[in-house]
Amino acid sequence: MRLDKYLKVSRIIKRRTVAKEACEKGLVEINGKVGKSSSEVKIGDIIEITFGEKKVKYRITEIREHVLKDQAKELYEVL
Repeated sequence: MRLDKYLKVSRIIKRRTVAKEACEKGLVEINGKVGKSSSEVKIGDIIEITFGEKKVKYRITEIREHVLKDQAKELYEVL
């Protein structure tokens, strides 16, 4: 699954266009490398996102095309 789509489906970032912009600005890293919005993600990858001065790390635990709002937190764990 594409990185921008995963961020939207997992509800880490609310909109896919915002996720794409964050990737273009270099605010999103996958396994220590700057992630492009088209980068493929897989289970076990570590995503690090910079929100202002704060960095948050997530580990992908599951990938699904569609999830309900209350099930979205099952797709990742915060490190």
